Amino acid sequence: MAPTFAEATAVKATGSHTYTGHFLSEWCIGSVTHGGVVTATLLRVAATHFGTTLARQRQPHTITLHTEFLRRTRTGPATFTVKDVKLGRQTSTIHVTLTQDGRDEVVAYITNANMTTESGLTLQTGWTASPPLPGPPKDFAKLAADGEDADWVVLKDLPYPKLRKASNRILMHLPRNGQVQPNVIDEWVRLESGERLPPEALGFVSDMWPQMMESLVMRQQQGPDGEKQQATKKTNGDRDDLPWLWYPTLVLNLDIKKAIPPEGVEWLHVRVQSKHVKNGRYDYEVLIFDQAGDLVALSHHVAMVLDGKRNTAMRGDGDSKI
Repeated sequence: MAPTFAEATAVKATGSHTYTGHFLSEWCIGSVTHGGVVTATLLRVAATHFGTTLARQRQPHTITLHTEFLRRTRTGPATFTVKDVKLGRQTSTIHVTLTQDGRDEVVAYITNANMTTESGLTLQTGWTASPPLPGPPKDFAKLAADGEDADWVVLKDLPYPKLRKASNRILMHLPRNGQVQPNVIDEWVRLESGERLPPEALGFVSDMWPQMMESLVMRQQQGPDGEKQQATKKTNGDRDDLPWLWYPTLVLNLDIKKAIPPEGVEWLHVRVQSKHVKNGRYDYEVLIFDQAGDLVALSHHVAMVLDGKRNTAMRGDGDSKI
């Protein structure tokens, strides 16, 4: 049985501003810890730090996160060093450096507040998602039990499951009739372990979906006549005859609009959209909604498409460097 999400993102304080964690192979893509797991662990560090060292601030909720992935992370121990950058009455900001083997691998700025007590100007903007979101599952209990309902079906047979192990840790439910357009993915997600999704899971689900790039490659290879064939697959990239590609994140931003309760939630709806793919570099905009239809978080990514050998190459090998 694979380690749970709580186990994969657990951290322990070793000082007032230092924490340790241990990245697990079952939550990796190839030999690299999945970026969403790293992000979730950074959120766990922030929650622990604001719950202990900075408890006097009474700011338990992360509202923004900016992460720069400098180098590949790997399985094994990791150290997180926190610097209190700005402590304020409404918001406080910390800087976190993730190191392994003496190398700075990831750096992040994280801002916390108290979303329970915050107040200020509130306006209705009239914004709606475009294209419109598909309707939610009619029966979440049936979807959980059977993996499908009239409109949604769980994604099976992911390509390269032995390499993309982290993808097996979450159940992704896609529209039965296919996505609304090629550069958009809608999914309802829950953890494979049966755990509820805690606040830190926003870091994971903001970086976990069927690989859109592979679907776009297939579409371009097939041409206009391939569109109908692809629509029948219902699984944005369920082919394993494509080369093993790696999609490392360079930058991940998270803007949290609504606090997930400490006990977590079972389901989240994730909408992913890419606007521009050129020269191996691309963007993602991610919207995350809860079962009530409320916008929980926004996320923006800058990422790359690389040969999978770059993921598994030995450190120090020329192929290993981004």
